[in-house]
Amino acid sequence: MKTLKQAKIGETARVVKLHGEGALKRRIMDMGITKGVDVYIRKVAPLGDPVEVTVRGYELSIRKTEAESIEVQ
Repeated sequence: MKTLKQAKIGETARVVKLHGEGALKRRIMDMGITKGVDVYIRKVAPLGDPVEVTVRGYELSIRKTEAESIEVQ
């Protein structure tokens, strides 16, 4: 299982599954990250948090803990 946190800068990954429960999962889905969507990793902050991605045509910063709950391929 590969997570969004493990994806490299410049890579495009497809979301396979969202892990987590309740408010965390709902928040990720509200940001537009759902199963089957492509996510492009733009950059990662020096300490690894947050991760800046492009999803559905807009830029988004997500926390490391949120990125760990997004399974990609």
